[in-house]
Amino acid sequence: MKKILYGIDFGTTNSALSIYDEEKKEILTTILIPSLIYFPETSASEGSLNYIVGETAIDAYLEDGMKGRFIKSIKQILSRSSFTETRIQNKRYNASQLVALILKELKTRADQFIGQSCTKAVIGRPVFFDDDNTSKDTLAQTRLNKAAELAGFDQVRFQFEPIGAAFAYEKTLTKKEHVLVADLGGGTTDFTYVILDPNKTGNIDRKEDLVASGGIYIGGDSFDSAFMWEKGTPYFGKYTQYEATPGKVLTVPKSLFANICSWDKMNFFNGLKIKKEIEDYYYFSGNDPKFKNLITLIDHNLGYSVFQSIEKTKVELSFQDHSCFEYSNMNIDIKEEVDIAEYDRIIDKDLQKIAHYMTEFLQKNNIQESAIDSLFLTGGTSLVPAIQKLFKSKFPHIKVNSGDNFTSVAKGLAYSSYLFEDGY
Repeated sequence: MKKILYGIDFGTTNSALSIYDEEKKEILTTILIPSLIYFPETSASEGSLNYIVGETAIDAYLEDGMKGRFIKSIKQILSRSSFTETRIQNKRYNASQLVALILKELKTRADQFIGQSCTKAVIGRPVFFDDDNTSKDTLAQTRLNKAAELAGFDQVRFQFEPIGAAFAYEKTLTKKEHVLVADLGGGTTDFTYVILDPNKTGNIDRKEDLVASGGIYIGGDSFDSAFMWEKGTPYFGKYTQYEATPGKVLTVPKSLFANICSWDKMNFFNGLKIKKEIEDYYYFSGNDPKFKNLITLIDHNLGYSVFQSIEKTKVELSFQDHSCFEYSNMNIDIKEEVDIAEYDRIIDKDLQKIAHYMTEFLQKNNIQESAIDSLFLTGGTSLVPAIQKLFKSKFPHIKVNSGDNFTSVAKGLAYSSYLFEDGY
């Protein structure tokens, strides 16, 4: 049997697995799938899978008229102590079990490629799962470890995701560099300051080269939430007024709309009590048509399709100055012209948080800008023009590099086989 190791980047939006041949010291291939799970409304027959993972999950969900349970951004529930389990098709799933479904799908595809079962993996994790909160971080790490076990891995090591990205970048170097790595994903933005040297590639001990790591719980999903709040929620009745008592007019609670701006909070609407409250607001608003859109969104599980349109707008604004946020389904009609300047304004609060954290990170670790030879940006969110602008304005005289924004981390994790050596 071949000596194989998997480098696994379990991401908020996409997940990747690189297959590493430990004898040849090379990556054979990398598999990339969306971090999505769809549970059809009707359970599968006994003995067959009752869920679909990855790119086919989207197609199946849309073909079924967006019924059943569609789950995305699962990574974000790992650190949530408030999430214990959810019931789907009369079966209970906790956080580890849901994550395991994605890891198992990656493992199955990789095992088929190599023709054998591999149970050894280096799995990436953000520097902080939920900002600098030790108890939440420990909970998330424990859950991710259990997910790996449930997926069939019995030899597991964990590596910070930006360190994985750094080792992938190191493969492209011809000389030693002091590098600031920024990994901007769907859920988090992580930084690592590392000394990279092509002559050290494959060395067992790299501890002294890893100077500092840190992260903040802001990523592409934060941008999408901000956009939904600004551009989407008015179409779902954010400004709806209702007559609480005769002559007393109030605006419906803003909290309702905060919960449609974050995918993991959509389950807030599952309870009978909140559904009854929403129906009451609708009645006392005089059947406001925009508030009716909120009821339609919830009752027909349309959240994902709305966020698909937001994602499309974000991607278009990464390559052009104007886009149109459009959505039309079940009498919900949205059409909003957006230019890059307005989009930058919408996400500015999150951008400033990233910028502030980056400055703190450098100061806390006594890293002088003059000591940084190059920047390496990875992750899908690094493609957002405002992010590029942020780094270029902060470091005007430092070259900004990037690799494959969706597979760099997985490849670097695969190069981290030294973690299995004694002393780690």
